[in-house]
Amino acid sequence: MLRALAAALLLCIAAGAAAQPPADVAKKPTTKPTARAAQVRPGVRPAWAELTAEQQQTLAPLKTDWDTLEPDRRQKWIAIAKRYPRMKPQEQERVQRRMQVWARLTPEQRRQARENYKHLAKAPRPAPNKDLRQAWAEYQALSPHEREGLVPPASTDPRRQKH
Repeated sequence: MLRALAAALLLCIAAGAAAQPPADVAKKPTTKPTARAAQVRPGVRPAWAELTAEQQQTLAPLKTDWDTLEPDRRQKWIAIAKRYPRMKPQEQERVQRRMQVWARLTPEQRRQARENYKHLAKAPRPAPNKDLRQAWAEYQALSPHEREGLVPPASTDPRRQKH
């Protein structure tokens, strides 16, 4: 159980780190490959122009990709836009930052992020009565060799490679 908890914790940390672009990449202007134009889904609704002004403002980071999104993905983003006005300002800022990061990801990186999320969603949850501090203390008590066994495999993303 402790190994599963520690593995889940490390996986969450690794997934969060992988979701954040390196500082030097985040500053570079992003250019979308022209091959994306071939993926445009004509007639898929709602089109960007059909969104309310409030939804367009909330989903602005996704505007350039909107025509390439599948209908179910569009509906998920619209659901987020509907909840957006009820969010606290900090949460709204977080949603905007994450949308901007998402918009910069390549299709392959998005696929990988979805895969990671599905994997984490299926991971066993620690028992509700298990104290997180106790679990952390147990993790800290592991030998370095045991901790190494819990580390997820290294990312294959070339931007994440150490130089």
